Amino acid sequence: MKIARYLCLAALCATSLFASLPASAQETVKIGLILPMTGPFASTGRQIETAVKLYMQQKGATVAGKKIELIVKDDGGVADTTRRIAQELVLNDKVAFLAGFGLTPLALATAPIATQAKVPMIVMAAATSAITEQSPFITRTGFTLPQVTQPMAEWAAKNGIKKVVTLVTDYGPGIDAETTFKKVFTAAGGEVLDSLRVPLRNPDFAPFLQKVHDLAPNAVFVFVPSGVGSIFMKQFTERGLDKSGIRLLGTGDVTDDDILNDMGDVALGVVTTFHYSAAHPSAANKSYVEAFGKASNGMRPNFHSLGGYDGMALIYHAVEATKGSTDGEALMNAMKGYTWESPRGPISIDPATREIVQNVYVRKVERANGQLYNVEFQTIPSVKDPGKTAK
Repeated sequence: MKIARYLCLAALCATSLFASLPASAQETVKIGLILPMTGPFASTGRQIETAVKLYMQQKGATVAGKKIELIVKDDGGVADTTRRIAQELVLNDKVAFLAGFGLTPLALATAPIATQAKVPMIVMAAATSAITEQSPFITRTGFTLPQVTQPMAEWAAKNGIKKVVTLVTDYGPGIDAETTFKKVFTAAGGEVLDSLRVPLRNPDFAPFLQKVHDLAPNAVFVFVPSGVGSIFMKQFTERGLDKSGIRLLGTGDVTDDDILNDMGDVALGVVTTFHYSAAHPSAANKSYVEAFGKASNGMRPNFHSLGGYDGMALIYHAVEATKGSTDGEALMNAMKGYTWESPRGPISIDPATREIVQNVYVRKVERANGQLYNVEFQTIPSVKDPGKTAK
């Protein structure tokens, strides 16, 4: 298995490097932020970095009398690079936190380092359920795919959809989405006609969409990583599926706020389930969207930005609660069970699993003030990760 290979290789390096690394109190609390700032997933890095820096700008760079220092590193979306950077941040920079992680393989590569060095690891983007199980020093402020997929399968079954084809990107989150949708939808009496998986790198959806067209389901359920939705929607239109009567359902990645306006009218009416929309109608979110736009020359925040923004809120809380301690176990204990109000709504860290608990919203793409938005019309409150609760 790919997960086992990443963990085994990283563990061999981490054990020798960090076995005798002492915990120490520092006047500066350093955060190592590892993101894909270049390459095909650079939009994820851009969103998270902007949100992290916005939080520090709003809240200041001093917590419990300690200076907060941010060290941003680009891993290009390559797991070997992520692991090397994490090692250097722990050994050379003496960071108190590792954060970021734009894709599942990048988080998995770092998990053994977090364990051996006893450095808390805040997963802000990667969404495979199993990630937090790889180290007691991992928590998450983004989401998991089972968490946002289960409500979509339930909604589809309750709204007259009987036959579905699933089409997902072939890596951890996509497999989580496929597995969860199929389990929940079939349990509710629906039928999955086929389960299609598209390569992560250089995806070509055309042959898979042709198969969807030929199978003629009531709907196709889709998961693609952040930033890939525009490619999918273009090919969805080119294959004529937008006029075929086959409904398009998915998790919110496919109608990512960062690129939604570029998709055009083909996105109108697409129903998704997700934990954040830039159109979320709360005062906190309206302020957040405005501030994010000013900090980014007009960019619209997406769900990954919230993983970064709320990740910093969690880090600041932990440092405050431990009175500036950089002891990893103390910091982790401070994060467990923490509850706060995010621009996305109320959230908390499950003390048993270290996973985020949050509302999931059913949304439809609509046009408002000349722009496309994911408009929420139903709320499923306080959703835990089903990937954990089912075990």
